[in-house]
Amino acid sequence: MGHNLAGVSEAPDLLNRLVLEARQDLQRRRHLMAPDQLEFAVAAYTPKDFAGALRGPGLGVIAEMKQRTPTMGVLAEDYSPADLAHAYTDGGAAAISVLTHMAGFGGRPEHLRIVRAATALPILRKDFVTDPFEVAEARACGADAVLLIVAALEQSGLKDLVAVARSRGIAALVEAHDEEEARRAVDAGARVVGVNHRDLRTFTVDLRLTERVRKVVPSELVLVAESGIHSTEDARRMREVGADAILVGEELMRAPDPAARIRELTAWSA
Repeated sequence: MGHNLAGVSEAPDLLNRLVLEARQDLQRRRHLMAPDQLEFAVAAYTPKDFAGALRGPGLGVIAEMKQRTPTMGVLAEDYSPADLAHAYTDGGAAAISVLTHMAGFGGRPEHLRIVRAATALPILRKDFVTDPFEVAEARACGADAVLLIVAALEQSGLKDLVAVARSRGIAALVEAHDEEEARRAVDAGARVVGVNHRDLRTFTVDLRLTERVRKVVPSELVLVAESGIHSTEDARRMREVGADAILVGEELMRAPDPAARIRELTAWSA
């Protein structure tokens, strides 16, 4: 794959597939809006401070919404981004993550607009971003940050997209799966580094990874612990080893009362 697409790296099969699906959908959307319309929409939205929202005195929660996942199937039969945005805001989330990948997660960029209309919280566009168009599109839809995955990009492409996000006035959550990828994130200019505890090759979850990665990520950068956080104990442990925030998705999508679940996860850190 890296031989065909500049800046896109060879990656595990699932990640490979998700990136390819994202790029196919991107080619469809690229022609739906004229470039001047896109730039008008970009200029019309003033981004919020995503990184600043995660730097509170307690542990921040990025509350994630997704209709399904490639590995766990359907999480919500009646998927309502607006209702979830209200619940996450009521629960005290620091920010909201919105999946916009259709094939794997049942998301679409329009969900960003729906969530933006429902909350004042910063929004992360969660997708397999490999193109500057998707960064502009994120801001145009009301997002304040985009996800960039180190394993999906060659270093030159990663560095370029971090710079594009900065030039567009939005944050980049740069996601690593080990210490070496975390060093690449820092070298690329990341100011917010995510640690995905789930190994994309084996799907095993290792919550010890955040502690190891924190040692190679400068303290002035925001560190976000992602995946496999299901209990108050998990959340507390992430804070103790140096995470500024946690990203929680499946746990909230399955909760009968997502707002209450967010409060439970962070009650000890208030």
